[in-house]
Amino acid sequence: MAGWHLKTPEEIELLRAAGRIVFGALEELTKAVRPGITTAELDKIGEMYIRDNGAEPAFLGYQGFPASVCVSIDDEVVHGIPGARRLEEGMIVSFDVGSVLAGYYGDAARTVAVGSISTTDQQLIDTTREALYKGIEQARIGRHLFDISAAIQRHAEKAGYSVVRDLVGHGIGKQMHEEPQVPNYGTPGGGPELVEGLVIAIEPMVNLGSSAVHWAKDKWTVKTKDGAKSAHFEHTIAVTANGPEILTAEG
Repeated sequence: MAGWHLKTPEEIELLRAAGRIVFGALEELTKAVRPGITTAELDKIGEMYIRDNGAEPAFLGYQGFPASVCVSIDDEVVHGIPGARRLEEGMIVSFDVGSVLAGYYGDAARTVAVGSISTTDQQLIDTTREALYKGIEQARIGRHLFDISAAIQRHAEKAGYSVVRDLVGHGIGKQMHEEPQVPNYGTPGGGPELVEGLVIAIEPMVNLGSSAVHWAKDKWTVKTKDGAKSAHFEHTIAVTANGPEILTAEG
C-alpha cells in the first residue's frame, strides 16, 4: 500500500524486542501506582526501566515532549505531562510508554485504578481493554483497516461510551508514527486491505461522556471537553500469516 512500510520477519522480531521493554515498563508502572506518588516519580520509574533494559525512551524530546512516560489522569485522555501532581484514591491513570531499541520502536498504553475506584470507572477501563482486543482480532490478512476501527467503535458504543475521534492509532517501525492512521471508528469493510507485514499501534481512547476533546494550555495534554473520565489501551501488533501478533506483550 502507498506509504506503508511493510516489515520483514526479522524486523518484526526487532519490533518485538522493543515492545517487550515497553510491556515491562508498563508492568513496573502498574505496580508502583498508589495514592501519594507523584506523576514525576512514575515517569522516572518508566524511564529507568527502559534504560536499564538497553533501550531509549522514545517519547523524551519527541516534538518537544519533556518526559519519558505520558501520565494522564481521569479526564485527561492522553499525553499528560508528568510533574508534581500526586495520585489520589479513586482516580484512574493512563500510562503511554514508547521505547526505541536498535532503531525500532515499541508503543503501548494501559489505564489502571488508583486504589479503590467506582464500578462505573472500572467498567470504563474493562470495556476499553476489551475494545482493544476486539480491534486486534480484526487485524488479519484480507480484512480491511476499518474493520479494526468498527470493532472498537461497536464495542465501546454498545456499552454506552464514546470513542475519541480526534486522535488515532498508527503504523510503527523505524519511526514512531508511520502510515496508516488507525481510527477508532469506521465502517466495516472500509479502508485498505490488510496485508502481511503491516505493523500498527491500535489504541482505543474511550470516554464516559462525549467524544469531544480539547488541548490543555500546555499544548500536550488532551482532555475530555465535558470533564468526564477517559480510558486508553494500546498494543503494537503485526499482521502475519498466523493472524495478529501482539508485539508489546510479555516475552
